[in-house]
Amino acid sequence: MTTIANNLQAVHQRIASACKAAGRDPSQVRLLAVSKTFAAAAVAQALGAGQREFGENYIQEAVGKVNELAGTPAIWHCIGPIQSNKTRLVAEHFDWAQSVDRLKIAQRLNDQRPAQLAPLQVCIQVNTDGGPTKAGVAPDALAELAHAISELPRLRLRGLMTIPEPAPDFESACALHAPARLLFEQLKMQGLSLDTLSMGMSADLEAAIHAGSTMVRVGTAIFGGRAPMGT
Repeated sequence: MTTIANNLQAVHQRIASACKAAGRDPSQVRLLAVSKTFAAAAVAQALGAGQREFGENYIQEAVGKVNELAGTPAIWHCIGPIQSNKTRLVAEHFDWAQSVDRLKIAQRLNDQRPAQLAPLQVCIQVNTDGGPTKAGVAPDALAELAHAISELPRLRLRGLMTIPEPAPDFESACALHAPARLLFEQLKMQGLSLDTLSMGMSADLEAAIHAGSTMVRVGTAIFGGRAPMGT
């Protein structure tokens, strides 16, 4: 197997072990391979090893890969900041947008989603730990935004995404992830049909799974250290 295939296998083993420790079924947790800064060839290797979902932070860089790998079973998630002048690229080329945190952006994505494509799958990014310089809607504004997005016909609201501050240990990481799970469950109790809680990365996926994550976003543990495109 290639290094990427071996790494994917190791990450799946970590997910399975974390699920066992948390008393969860591993099928409840999906792996999103974060392929930012890596060329399409690396994504193709991961596809060959059975990985299907890929996360990209840099929209213009991602579009090149989406086009190069057109016709493959790759499913593309935008997980980076979405500015107003980039919404059309996201609406036309991605399957998911996980970093929506303003109604203005959601409305532009809805209006610019091509009619021949399936609705854009959306997660709302929530700033659960209150970092003043971090992206994400504040928890007290989440419900209003979620209900507004759920009414947009070319979008399908799937859940929440969070990027909490790094934690020094497992217990601290679990505590940082817990508020997102609570918000997720509150929205479901309000009648929203949600199934995706995207939280946890290479360093803290075990804690995120313990806290209820249904999708972990892993880059370094799959592709290695960040490399310039084309190397």
